[in-house]
Amino acid sequence: MVARSLVAVVDDDPSVRESLPDLLWEFGFRSQAFSSAEEFLASEYVGETRCLILDIAMPGMSGPDLQRELMLRRQQIPIVFITAHGDETVRPRVLDQGAVECLIKPFSDTALREAVRAAL
Repeated sequence: MVARSLVAVVDDDPSVRESLPDLLWEFGFRSQAFSSAEEFLASEYVGETRCLILDIAMPGMSGPDLQRELMLRRQQIPIVFITAHGDETVRPRVLDQGAVECLIKPFSDTALREAVRAAL
């Protein structure tokens, strides 16, 4: 059997942390959900994560803060940002900083699957 790639979900919204892992499993990926950037960084999953689905606005360290921290640590993990705040300036900024995609909530299953596949 082919090993499933690990996709980490980092979002402070419990409903997102509950629904996305099931969806990712249906797409053929393993996943691990975290309620904060700090929790993800403290986990043993950082090294094996192949894609990060990351909320932009969270208490404490934001998604872009985590993106910068991973760059400083030389951890090259492709990032798909998700956000409920459809600010027109956010998407181009995070894409310029290396994100694969930035999806505005609510997004379709297809949009998420395509973004994760592009990241991998």
